[in-house]
Amino acid sequence: MKLRILHLDEETRRSLLKELLKRSPNHYGKYEQSVNEILNEVNLRGDEAVFEYTKKFDKAVIDASNVRVTPKEIEEAYRLIDDSFIEVIRRALHNIRSYHEKQRQTSWFDSRMDGTILGQKVTPLQSVGVYVPGGKAAYPSSVLMNIVPAKVAGVEKIIMTTPPEEDGKVTPTTLVAANEAGADMIYKAGGAQAVGALAYGTQSIPKVDKIVGPGNIYVALAKRAVYGHVSIDAIAGPSEILVIADETANPRFVAADLLSQAEHDELASAILVTTSQKLAEEVSREAEKFTSRLSRSEIIRKSLDNYGYILVADTMEEAIETANEIASEHLEIQTADPYDVMTKIRNAGAIFIGEYSSEPLGDYFAGPNHVLPTNGTAKFFSPLSVDDFVKKSSIISYSREALLRHHKDIEYFAEAEQLTAHANSIRVRFEET
Repeated sequence: MKLRILHLDEETRRSLLKELLKRSPNHYGKYEQSVNEILNEVNLRGDEAVFEYTKKFDKAVIDASNVRVTPKEIEEAYRLIDDSFIEVIRRALHNIRSYHEKQRQTSWFDSRMDGTILGQKVTPLQSVGVYVPGGKAAYPSSVLMNIVPAKVAGVEKIIMTTPPEEDGKVTPTTLVAANEAGADMIYKAGGAQAVGALAYGTQSIPKVDKIVGPGNIYVALAKRAVYGHVSIDAIAGPSEILVIADETANPRFVAADLLSQAEHDELASAILVTTSQKLAEEVSREAEKFTSRLSRSEIIRKSLDNYGYILVADTMEEAIETANEIASEHLEIQTADPYDVMTKIRNAGAIFIGEYSSEPLGDYFAGPNHVLPTNGTAKFFSPLSVDDFVKKSSIISYSREALLRHHKDIEYFAEAEQLTAHANSIRVRFEET
C-alpha cells in the first residue's frame, strides 16, 4: 500500500483535522467505567486491590514482600545487559541532563527603597511518581526523559512504578535506566492500579504530589481521573510526525522518518506536507519499499492506512499554515532554507531542522525531552521540562510606610467589589489610637 497523496485545500485541511482529533483519549469514554472501578478499589483497599489487579492483568504474583524492587534485583539487571548498551544509556543521560540543567530557575526578590519587597520563591516538588510501561513496551529512553528533569529540579523523592513480567521481575533495561537516572524507589505495579496507588497511596506505595509518564489508554484515563488529588504532566495521545519538505528534500530520508512514527501503533499519524508533486510520489514509493522489509510492517501499514497522508500544497506558506493548524508532536523541516521556515512555526512539540535531524535523534540522544504535547495540544502545551517539577510562590512584603502610600487605593478597590472586610483589613492598620 502506498501513502495516499492529496491536494491541500481548505476542505482537505478541515477533514484531516477532524480525522486526527478522533485519536484523542477524550474519545475513549467506553474505557472510563473500568478505569474508575479500578481506581475506587485501590482507594478503598490499597495494596490488596493493587496485587489483585497485578495478578489479573500481568499474571504476576506480587505482595508486600516483593512489590518494591531491591538492590539485588538492580544488580542482576546490570548483569543481564551488555556493557556497551549501559555506556549508550550513560552518554544519552549526559546529554539529557546537560540540556535540562539550562532550564533551572532560581528564586528572585526585588527590594525597593520605600520598604516594598516583591519576589518569587521556586520550590521543587517533594515527591513525584514516574509511570513506565513494561513488558514488550519497554522504553528505557522514557525512563531517562521523565526522571532526569525531576532530578535536576531537585525533587526529594522520585518513585517509579512499572508492571512486572509474569515471573515477577522488571525489564532489565528499565531498571538500569531508572538506577542511572536516579530513581529513589521502584515498585512493581502497572496500569490504572499503579496510577491509583501513586495518587492515593497504599500500605506499600507512597502517595506522590505529581504523576508523569506515558502509558496505554487505561493509564491515560486514570491520570485524567486522579487529577486534583495529584498533579499530572498531560494526557498523552498516539505518536505523530509532520514533515514539511520541498523539492530539495531526500525522499528516502523523508519516507524513513515518517515510518519511524508509524511503527509506534495503529493510531500513530505520519504526514508529509510538500510543495513538490514529484517528491510526494517518490516518498510514497520509498515508504512502500521500506515497509515491506521492516519488522513492524503490519502495524506500519495499518497506521498509514488510518492516519498516513501526503499533502501537496501550492505554496510553502500554505504548508506552514497547515503545520501550525495540526500542531504536531514532532515537526521536521527539510527544505532549502529550513531556518526561515522554522521562524514561522508557532505550534509544534519539537522542531527538527535539516535533513540530518531525524526524529529518533530527539527520542534517544540529543537532550531535549521527548515527552511532548500531542493531538494539537502543542498550541498551548510545552514539552516536559524542569518547570514541571517545581512550584512557585509569590513573595509580598510591605513596610508601614510603603502601605501608607497606597492604602486608600486598596480600600477603594475593595469597596468597589463590596468586600468591606477586605477594606477593613487595610483600614485598621491606620486607625487613630
